Amino acid sequence: MQMQQVHASNSSYLISHRPSLRGIPQPSFQLWSRPSSFPTQRKLKRVSHGCRNDVTKIKAVAVNKTEKSVKVKATISVQPTIGGIFSSLAIDADDLTDLLGKSLFVELLSAELDPKTKLEKKPIQDFAHRTHRSPKEVRYLAEFDVPVDFGEIGAILVENEHRREMFIKEIILDGFELGPVRFTCESWLHPKKDNPVKRVFFPDKSYLPSETPEGVKRIREEELQHLRGNGQGERKKFDRIYDYDVYNDLGDPDKDPDLQRPVLGGAEHPYPRRCRTGRPRSAKDSLSEERTSDVYVPRDECFSEVKQLTFNSKTLASALQALVPALTALIVDKNLPFQVFSEIDALYDEGVPLPAGQGKVKLSTLLPRLVSLIKDRGEDILRFEIPATMDKDRFFWLRDEEFGRQTLAGLNPCCIQLVTEWPLKSNLDPAIYGPAESAITTELVEQEIRGFLTVEEAIKQKRLFVLDYHDLLLPLVEEVRKIEGTTLYGSRALFFLTRDGTLRPLAIELVRPPIDGKPQWKKVFAPTWHSTGVWLWRLAKIHVLAHDTGYHQLVSHWLRTHCATEPYIIAANRQLSAMHPIYRLLHPHFRYTMEINALARESLINAGGIIEQCFTPQKHSVLLSSIAYDKHWRFDLQSLPKDLIHRGLAVEDPTAPHGLKLTIEDYPYANDGLDLWAAFKSWFTEYIDHYYADSNAVQSDTELQAWWDEVINVGHADKKDEPWWPALKTKEDLVEVVTTIAWTTSGHHAAVNFGQFSFAGYFPNRPTIARTNLPLEDPSDPEWELFLQKPEVTMLKCFPSQYQATTVITVLDVLSNHSPDEEYIGTSVEPAWEQEPRVKAAFEKFKGRLNELEGTIDERNADLTKKNRNGAGVVPYELLKPTSEAGVTGKGVPYSISI
Repeated sequence: MQMQQVHASNSSYLISHRPSLRGIPQPSFQLWSRPSSFPTQRKLKRVSHGCRNDVTKIKAVAVNKTEKSVKVKATISVQPTIGGIFSSLAIDADDLTDLLGKSLFVELLSAELDPKTKLEKKPIQDFAHRTHRSPKEVRYLAEFDVPVDFGEIGAILVENEHRREMFIKEIILDGFELGPVRFTCESWLHPKKDNPVKRVFFPDKSYLPSETPEGVKRIREEELQHLRGNGQGERKKFDRIYDYDVYNDLGDPDKDPDLQRPVLGGAEHPYPRRCRTGRPRSAKDSLSEERTSDVYVPRDECFSEVKQLTFNSKTLASALQALVPALTALIVDKNLPFQVFSEIDALYDEGVPLPAGQGKVKLSTLLPRLVSLIKDRGEDILRFEIPATMDKDRFFWLRDEEFGRQTLAGLNPCCIQLVTEWPLKSNLDPAIYGPAESAITTELVEQEIRGFLTVEEAIKQKRLFVLDYHDLLLPLVEEVRKIEGTTLYGSRALFFLTRDGTLRPLAIELVRPPIDGKPQWKKVFAPTWHSTGVWLWRLAKIHVLAHDTGYHQLVSHWLRTHCATEPYIIAANRQLSAMHPIYRLLHPHFRYTMEINALARESLINAGGIIEQCFTPQKHSVLLSSIAYDKHWRFDLQSLPKDLIHRGLAVEDPTAPHGLKLTIEDYPYANDGLDLWAAFKSWFTEYIDHYYADSNAVQSDTELQAWWDEVINVGHADKKDEPWWPALKTKEDLVEVVTTIAWTTSGHHAAVNFGQFSFAGYFPNRPTIARTNLPLEDPSDPEWELFLQKPEVTMLKCFPSQYQATTVITVLDVLSNHSPDEEYIGTSVEPAWEQEPRVKAAFEKFKGRLNELEGTIDERNADLTKKNRNGAGVVPYELLKPTSEAGVTGKGVPYSISI
């Protein structure tokens, strides 16, 4: 019997699944497979490494053979689910279906064509009947008489005869010469009544399109066509259809005209595309989509049930729905500031008694980490955990050195940039926004660095750095200032790189454009030793930190990871078969992202949602991310090395580690990030080398080229004509693209997400909003006199209100949490990767590099010369440590954007 060669670069061949004619039991090999369902449902933990002989405790089955056929048994393992089939022991109609022995209809498809007709061979069919039922697993069995000349199994079709969906974990085919064949499904199977299209599960062997076995070429393409849909109709919960739409569902004009929002996506407001839901149009705005309680995502993109039990869309939505009424009852005035600093500290020390009622019950159930029961008083208390930063040093937020350090090792370490031109200038139209040149003068800077360098020398030696939100925010100032309870400036913060490698804040500039007949106002603040100047400097820092926090949440976090990634996922499911090696490489990096994004549209970035209530610039928040996408987002700059070079934080140097010389040697985000980037790139290079013999194979891969074309021209359509998009012409191009995507979904997301509670859980360190103008802007205002008499009161009024602060802290705690079933990079090998020894060996090397990185980060944090990583009261930088335990830990890099 001749074996079919897969591809020139692959040393292995298609494993024969032909039935054995010998009666002697053969060794059992672990043969994994992945479904064509593009699932994100996973097991709790995948602990298998290397070849296993047990195939989940299912023993080899003795087979009865004839001269023309062999009996093959298919064992289908189903996971009982909450609210689904088998959720209770009560007898219902689905149990009766099981008793009749017609629960699942199963078909085996041959990978080969009929040698005589050159057509697909007739499938072999049988009904599966239930053989086992327990709280942890239900098993079904189907039996087939497989002709000896049937050939390898190319796919399995399954039809669900129940009334409800079920979650299929795996299918084991037993009776073949080389032992059991395993199809790892981990996918929802809809009932036949909902959708008559049969589900197809492919073997785990990966194939480029040109190498697909002849017998399943048609079904490979038909499965992709089914996943694309026809672009019509409202999507149902059980659908598995991936399509595109603009962000036209953030507003809710039917509920309130003030909740109408512009459509994001298109020439006026460029934006990435989201998953199409097909909901009807709003009655009061034909451009907007009607909002409903449930937001569609393809069924297999939904959270696993373990994740649902710890944190999922329903949990967070319920927590927010319980939190807001509870806080509203507790804090009647949403604009009420904290009266004294002791009230802020009391949130962590004493907590706040929650009002009685349903909200209290929900919060104590859904937020057990934050809600404690005071037994002697019989009250539920909303008491926040003390963040690690505050626990180390209660006054860390006041220190200028910590302000500088966090630009390199804090929550938003990806915005600091090198000053290369002087003086600083705006690119905005001076006729509209006033004079372009910054008020930060040479004299002021040299006064601050007196005895070190001149400004010219500092720029030449790469010692000046800036956080610059001037041009991004200034056009929004006038509109934001119309909103009660907030304000806005354009801002710049200038830093000097000291001899010990730390950043010293030099100056902050706040700018108001000409509005209401008043000319442009700009003012520079600097550290000083006089009380008035000290307090003004502190107030200026609040504004800059609020701008940086808003940018972090809306751009560094939401736009660059969640939002920009969704088109990659949609395009992958529409254009890359589940048999495709690049789909299987990227799939772990895509799990749960569409679900968490749908949640964000429902409860966080929607009109009147948490972001708009609590962050700068309030109702214009998501519009700000659209402006940033239009002006600054580039796919090529999502690459960490290219981003560092673009910001002037690194230059190419073949003699330096990773080929880059850092401008600031002790830059924790870059130090750890480049090691992680290199580990990804090495792993992906070996993986791609295995499947692509040369660059011609990349160019001729029809599915791959269709995927990348759709990412550019549909998913990121508003950027489709930009010259910086990489072309997939070489293997090196492909490695760069997949490394960039994987870094974005894992390393970059971890760096800007899992430290949210640690750095912003004590909100004076990172206020989400600055609510009052600088008292110096109008010295005749009574606020100036109040400032002179009680500057602390002025600061507290500028900080977020009590309502805003408590809401944000609660949400950040939830968003910083690792689920117990979190899948960290490198901890478990995907079933498809185990099929090829070369790929499995490459993954093991990747895993080894990540283990080394764990130790390297510990060594760096213990190095006393690295002053941006340690010191008195300093929290070590661990956000890019690959693994973590569950909970709010401030470390751990999951594969995907799963929260």
